[in-house]
Amino acid sequence: MVKIRDDLVYPELSYKIVGILFNVWSNIGSNHKEVFYQRAVAKDLERERIVFIEQLPVKINYRGSIVGKYFFDFLIDDKIVLEIKVRDYFSKKDISQLYSYLKAKGLMLGIIAHFSKTGVKFKRVLNIK
Repeated sequence: MVKIRDDLVYPELSYKIVGILFNVWSNIGSNHKEVFYQRAVAKDLERERIVFIEQLPVKINYRGSIVGKYFFDFLIDDKIVLEIKVRDYFSKKDISQLYSYLKAKGLMLGIIAHFSKTGVKFKRVLNIK
């Protein structure tokens, strides 16, 4: 039995998402396009009956005008933004991008998943107000 930490934001849902990420990598491996990993993650989210939206457009409003738009890879259960990347490292740009997404939608938790040659790696990003 896995003990779920009580100091994490959305621990049960986070563990399910991370489990799906590892399942996808262990089944299809490395060296694929980002879109293939996204499709596989979507299949497993559906299989687990987890509510999600893919490629969700989020508008950035400034004084009543739309000045830009973000597209989230996934918004899961209207709580967690999941971004998929194919590379071996986490860049400051990736983390800043996810943090901007969280701020734009007023959400607390994002997960960046990197599918690399050696496995899947992930980081949790918090938007603490």
